[in-house]
Amino acid sequence: MNTIGKIFTFTGFGESHGAAIGGVIDGMPAGVEIDLEKVQHELDRRKPGQSAVTTARKESDTVEILSGLFEGRTTGSPIGFIIRNENQHSNDYDHLKDAFRPSHADFTYTAKYGLRDHRGGGRSSARETATRVVAGAFARQALEQWGITVRAYTSQVGPLVLDKDYGGMDLSVAESNPVRCPDPEMAAEMEALILKVKSEGDTIAVWSTVWSAVCLSVSVILCSGVLARVLPRL
Repeated sequence: MNTIGKIFTFTGFGESHGAAIGGVIDGMPAGVEIDLEKVQHELDRRKPGQSAVTTARKESDTVEILSGLFEGRTTGSPIGFIIRNENQHSNDYDHLKDAFRPSHADFTYTAKYGLRDHRGGGRSSARETATRVVAGAFARQALEQWGITVRAYTSQVGPLVLDKDYGGMDLSVAESNPVRCPDPEMAAEMEALILKVKSEGDTIAVWSTVWSAVCLSVSVILCSGVLARVLPRL
């Protein structure tokens, strides 16, 4: 699926070893202040080559905004952007031309479309998720200006489960380790397990927990808006 969302929509494009990846964000209200340094910060958190548990590919992941912003505010028109690919080495994937990596999405992509780009997975590569980070960074800044906070962290890797309530944890601790887990001891176990599975040439599933919080004033405004639309019909 290349387009997600209904009111706020995002359409991504590009492949792992193409010239660039990018996207178009539509439905963003006009007049929202956007700090591009914060957008880049989110990309920097995601970019590859930062630890042994990520791909070794080196990319600056510098976002270039093409449209939809003027003097630091959204214009209400589609926001177009690209992220240029700088470190693709297609020959590194020649040995996978006739073999699929365990659990990689290129198998399902091939089954669905009958085509396969073995160079990093093409459109089915995790490289494509960088564009979603940009869209999420824009949405996050808009939500925060309306008093809505969204946070996420890694809560499970394979059989290792962080069975704690998020309200009792300091979620900022997740930024101190490569697996983004807010519990230091569990983070160390998760990292060790990922490295073990990686050394065996296999893959392992990971789960994330996402939560949001709305300040009281926003809740009242939202509820009042809903009631204003519903009560006249009763």
